[in-house]
Amino acid sequence: MFLYALLLVGGFVILIKGADFLVAGASSLAKRFNVSTLIIGLTVVSFGTSAPEMTVNIINSIAGRNEAIFGNIIGSNMFNLLFILGITGIIYPLVVQKSSVKYEVPFSLIGIVLLWVLVNDQLIKGSETDMLSRTDALILFAGFLAFLLYIYRSLKTKTAEEGDPIREYSIPVSVAMIVGGVGMLIGGGYLVTENAVGIAKLFGLSEKLIGLTILAVGTSLPELATTAVAAFKKQTDIAIGNIIGSNIFNIFLILGVNGMIKPIEYPDHNHGTHVEQAVLNTDLYVLAIGTLALLISMFTLSRNKIDRWEALGFLILYLAYTYYLIDRN
Repeated sequence: MFLYALLLVGGFVILIKGADFLVAGASSLAKRFNVSTLIIGLTVVSFGTSAPEMTVNIINSIAGRNEAIFGNIIGSNMFNLLFILGITGIIYPLVVQKSSVKYEVPFSLIGIVLLWVLVNDQLIKGSETDMLSRTDALILFAGFLAFLLYIYRSLKTKTAEEGDPIREYSIPVSVAMIVGGVGMLIGGGYLVTENAVGIAKLFGLSEKLIGLTILAVGTSLPELATTAVAAFKKQTDIAIGNIIGSNIFNIFLILGVNGMIKPIEYPDHNHGTHVEQAVLNTDLYVLAIGTLALLISMFTLSRNKIDRWEALGFLILYLAYTYYLIDRN
């Protein structure tokens, strides 16, 4: 127990420092190349902080742990959207660019709807099983490529935004900070996740509950650390871009790659898991509602801004969802 706790704390320290390196390096590159920090958040930072989900899900895909794959992605996106935006919005109200309102948040919502359509084969096509096939995975990956095309086109029109003074490093140092930060995020996330699961098992919690909560939260800790650091530095575009970008990456890139490696079975009726399917669909519905709430919050109170009261609402919604998960399991 003591060793688990010690390694857990060590993992948190590595996570926070890695997030600091990543944000500093990415911000430096944005300033040096006059590239929007939002774009950096949507690409470099989002990919780096999604690395734990990618690693864990590839392992789960090879091992055939399908519920863990879907649970990790849905749970991570829920934690990103509701908990992390809630915490960071309370730290510092988050100003959101118009492009996020018009394109990035709706694109994230489209990803949720598309995933629901692709995996509910029995309901939509009358198939015998529900499956994320390789064809479905290619569709998701094509969506990821479309998102990258949007980012590329945005590079031509967006410039760096003002915020707290950004320290500028040389290109090699900036790249080294980003690479080192990503490495620390992956290592720290692994330490935190593995030792949190170890502690949970000592207290007799079910593996299903661990997967839906601790595993999802553990692989999202890099997003939490990175986004909180960005909020403290008042670099809100990195904070917003990181969350939205990570959620898009998780669905389109990670599930796309997982499904191309090996088709992923969605719990279905024929295997006596109708309840499990309903549970996963319910989680997708909650994620869609949360994304819609984010979109609506852009038009309430301060326009294009997540105020502290709205951020508190996201946090309360996540706590209510967590209570529902515990009660459900």
